[in-house]
Amino acid sequence: MRHSLAVFLLLTLVACSSDPAKEDQNLSADDLYSKAQASIQDKDYEKAVKQLETLQSRYPYGRYAQQAQMEIAYANYKHDEAVPALAALDQFVKLYPNSPHLDYVYFLKGLINFNENINSMFGTVFRQDPSDRDPTALHESFDAFKELVTRFPDSKYAPDARLRMKYLLVTLAKHDIHVASYYLRRSAFVAAANRAKIVLTDYPNTPQTRDALQIMVQAYAALGMTDLSRDAQRVLDLNIAKDGIKPSQSYFPEHEPPLWKFWN
Repeated sequence: MRHSLAVFLLLTLVACSSDPAKEDQNLSADDLYSKAQASIQDKDYEKAVKQLETLQSRYPYGRYAQQAQMEIAYANYKHDEAVPALAALDQFVKLYPNSPHLDYVYFLKGLINFNENINSMFGTVFRQDPSDRDPTALHESFDAFKELVTRFPDSKYAPDARLRMKYLLVTLAKHDIHVASYYLRRSAFVAAANRAKIVLTDYPNTPQTRDALQIMVQAYAALGMTDLSRDAQRVLDLNIAKDGIKPSQSYFPEHEPPLWKFWN
């Protein structure tokens, strides 16, 4: 019994001596940040987040405070932890509303929401159209990119954000077309027409306007609204004749711009 107790105490001391948290207790801010950087370079993002959080808690007003907050978001993003990554970005905006790095904040926020819908495992494996899913993240992604290009039009992230915004507009328009088509199949003609009108008003420069007009033609005809049906058909014919509505096209960026390192 006495021997077992001695072994237990020995193992406990060994475990305590190898506890990373205890090892970091006496480190300076520079050393903590260097260790977090090493973890990121090793792609040990979970460890990096813990080290950066330790750095923040021990040196909340130090020279690395702003950098650590951003890198917590980045490390969570690379670790496929979208929720804490987005929370860290929102916290960054609250803490540093005048930061010169806000363009990156909005870019990363848009990218995380973008990837949540576009590159999800389910969509990748089963080739699911992103427009078939809940569009909330797509709207949030678009809003973040819009904030970026509006406030920081000359940012190095702005060209990529604009390209993704075009893709998102098409995807969101396709989502409304899916909904309008569903209503049409269910003979909910008023709902179908109204949803199709949203595409014309909110996404007027997307190829899906043709589909919206076609739905409106059918819905109004089924409702006995002959004049409205003819008006929609006339607009549809006019746009086709002028080639104002082009076939659907992909706006997905071919390459994701490098995120690391986002500032010196």
